[in-house]
Amino acid sequence: MSVDLSTLPRARIGCLPTPVVALDRLAATLGGPRLLMKRDDLSGLALGGNKTRKLEFLLGRALSQGCDTVITGGAAQSNHCRQTAAAAAATGLECHLALGGQAPENPGGNLLLDHLFGAVIHWCGEQRKGERIPEITAALRAKGRRPCCIPYGGSNAVGAMGFVAAAAEIAEQLAARDDRVDCVLIPSSSGGTHAGLAVGLDLYGLSVELVGIEIDKRGPDEAPYPAELARLANETAAELGLEPRYAPDAFQLRKEYLGGGYGILGEPEREAIRLVARCEGILLDPVYTGRAMAGLIDMIRKQEFPSGHTVLFWHTGGIPALFEYARALVSA
Repeated sequence: MSVDLSTLPRARIGCLPTPVVALDRLAATLGGPRLLMKRDDLSGLALGGNKTRKLEFLLGRALSQGCDTVITGGAAQSNHCRQTAAAAAATGLECHLALGGQAPENPGGNLLLDHLFGAVIHWCGEQRKGERIPEITAALRAKGRRPCCIPYGGSNAVGAMGFVAAAAEIAEQLAARDDRVDCVLIPSSSGGTHAGLAVGLDLYGLSVELVGIEIDKRGPDEAPYPAELARLANETAAELGLEPRYAPDAFQLRKEYLGGGYGILGEPEREAIRLVARCEGILLDPVYTGRAMAGLIDMIRKQEFPSGHTVLFWHTGGIPALFEYARALVSA
């Protein structure tokens, strides 16, 4: 079925398409499959990142509905919140962020950028997944604002549309270079990137294995992650007029690389960040791509990929957070 994404409201705030590059030195060092990288760290908005793709559709919808304010939430060093603040600034919207933790004496990393982009910060203690968004929304409406609520990670059917479009983008890039990949490996956390790519890869006829490295443990009150991915993929398909057909077992997830938990830098992440930096001159972040690359390195060392395979690693950005982890990165 043909789907025309150009009919959907979209705020063109990213520098797309992002490049695909070969990681030849890293592949030679590891002695594994051919490696490519999709450089969404170069997506342009606020030092880059994958959330730019979601925000193009999320803010496009918000602007089309006459909203004047956006609200979202995340951890204190949230890449999503940093890019949302930048996207709001670029489109003339007021931005409110519900961030976990307490206000630090000297904000750095993503939090520094949140302030530079003019976001209003609401500190939420242990609640780092946007739990206070409804409360903040109600208060803004009472003041006459017209708010748009963006969920944690920008992960709803509208946001996931950014990665349906990303699948079309990578299909065009591979066709232009007469190339193919066997496996796409991504960090997988709030689900929008994973679900959107799953729908998009199917829609554009890319027969590849999609593997998600889980980044965050699920809370006791949250649905099992595969079920959440299936729900989100089906809602995305329905948004496009496609038949919902995704079941939880359709999603490949690797949870053995969770380490010490969300945002906890361990030796596997340290090694991955250093190795990619020293082999390729490319920076990974300590929370998402560092952990996902650590998983890929382990899978290569365990010889999980057949000879002749090509793996594409999707770099989702997050570089500003590196500077908040400086001591942990240089002391070990």
